[in-house]
Amino acid sequence: MIVFDQVQKSYQVGGRAIPALHPTSMTIDTGEVFGIVGHSGAGKSTLVRLINRLEPSSGGRILIDDEDINRYNPAELRAFRRKVGMIFQHFNLLSSKTVADNIAFPMKLAGIYSKKEIRERVEELLARVSLSDHANKYPTQLSGGQKQRVGIARALACRPTILLCDEATSALDPQTTQSVLKLLADINKELGLTIVLITHEMDVVRRVCDRVAVMDAGEVVEMGPVSEVFLHPQHPTTRDFVFESENVDRDELQEDLQKAEGRILRLTFKGESTYKPLLGSVARESGVDFSILSGRIDHIKDTPYGQLTLSLVGGDLDIAMQALEAADVHVEVVR
Repeated sequence: MIVFDQVQKSYQVGGRAIPALHPTSMTIDTGEVFGIVGHSGAGKSTLVRLINRLEPSSGGRILIDDEDINRYNPAELRAFRRKVGMIFQHFNLLSSKTVADNIAFPMKLAGIYSKKEIRERVEELLARVSLSDHANKYPTQLSGGQKQRVGIARALACRPTILLCDEATSALDPQTTQSVLKLLADINKELGLTIVLITHEMDVVRRVCDRVAVMDAGEVVEMGPVSEVFLHPQHPTTRDFVFESENVDRDELQEDLQKAEGRILRLTFKGESTYKPLLGSVARESGVDFSILSGRIDHIKDTPYGQLTLSLVGGDLDIAMQALEAADVHVEVVR
């Protein structure tokens, strides 16, 4: 659905062109949840604002449904933007309007809907985001999670095919974040929307995204399916994000590894192999003794996974590694 072909963006500062996005090429498929991760200033917000042309690109082509949106005239651009909803970090609700009026606002601006259509659509969206009882309240009367649900409903008002989320959960507490992410995942499944989600939290990507691009200093430094990028990060920036999401202190981890004896392996399990009692059978078969240095079991979207860092001593290490690999376990030799 969305194709970036050598797209770049620079800002003019003091007569000099300062690059915010270096030439970038990528494809976002129809109906997927695509995450863009990066620290502040990495260029991720700039990249997303190019999709609805809130920012004009400085070069390259942006194709959406095979049409170059950089060629749109003002009327075509207005029509196109009705197909692109946007959810903001700080909600951006109109404080003087009720919840229902905030949701209705983009439909009224479009000027193509009757009062009856607007009323019915608002009622439908209030039910979808579980706020039917709050229609006549004002934003100041709502919690942060409720405000963001209003923002989501407003973004869906004109039945978009693309939904852009700019740090949509950054201002929310962890429990509210989970409920909002579940709502976005349900919307993606039920409506088939293409969702582009900006975040600096790898845990958000892990829970809802199909693929992810990691950005650093205006460049996409790593991109791929979430399971591959999350479990086997290649770029230092990606590894930093993964360690941060797992609350791992890298210096402490290195100290622990130095104290451990024998061969150190990092094992990655995916799917049903996550729950199999594999280590015991491998130890009996190979005669090795093992110590668990770190580990976790969790989910990447709907797929269970586990990662263990082990030290192995004694026995036949080659037989142990062959048995692990035969069981469809990814084995990485740390030391």
